[in-house]
Amino acid sequence: MPIRYKIDVLAALKAAGYSSTRLRKEKLMGQATMTQLRRGELVSWLNIGTICRLLNCQPGDIMEYVDESEAGQ
Repeated sequence: MPIRYKIDVLAALKAAGYSSTRLRKEKLMGQATMTQLRRGELVSWLNIGTICRLLNCQPGDIMEYVDESEAGQ
């Protein structure tokens, strides 16, 4: 996958005061989405928007493009 996370999103959310329990309780993010984030899998743009709102950041602050042909070198 040429897009990956630059940061540990769940750790950043926790540092900002959003624990897994709070995210679920306030219906900010579902368990399936949090599991995808733990596995480093990409989530929907809606979820990226929520993450950026909660962390007050831009998508480029949490994700990056990696050229797969250069990654193995």
